[in-house]
Amino acid sequence: MTTAITRTVKVAAAEVAANTKRGGDIRVTLSPKTVGCTSGFGGVLDLAPGDWITEHYHPYSEEFLHVVEGTLEMTLDGKDVVALGPGDSLCVPIGVRHRLLNTGDTTARCAFHLSPLAPRPELGHVDTEQAQRPEQANPDVGGAR
Repeated sequence: MTTAITRTVKVAAAEVAANTKRGGDIRVTLSPKTVGCTSGFGGVLDLAPGDWITEHYHPYSEEFLHVVEGTLEMTLDGKDVVALGPGDSLCVPIGVRHRLLNTGDTTARCAFHLSPLAPRPELGHVDTEQAQRPEQANPDVGGAR
């Protein structure tokens, strides 16, 4: 028996609005809003040399990061620094504060995924330092409200 696909399952990063609130160019490509998924969300991140993603944590989700290009450092809980390069993957556990910095001289490109979803989108992300562009909205991943 073949199951018919009844919703969009492919999203091009170029079709998604960039979010730069916390630094970098973050594009949530796969989410409850974009494809109707129910277990998490993910996308791509471009981070220019010297740019960073402000420190935050996820009280309900693990974050999975895979580096495609570039040289990065992820600081965990303000003290543990993990060097990352092309082909490296990192799992950030639920509740661990993390901050990502491009330490190289080229733009870094990563793929990311967070799972499971928080009970409501506004509970999924907690900033622990001021966002670089606080006037911007959080990425809209959709989901239960």
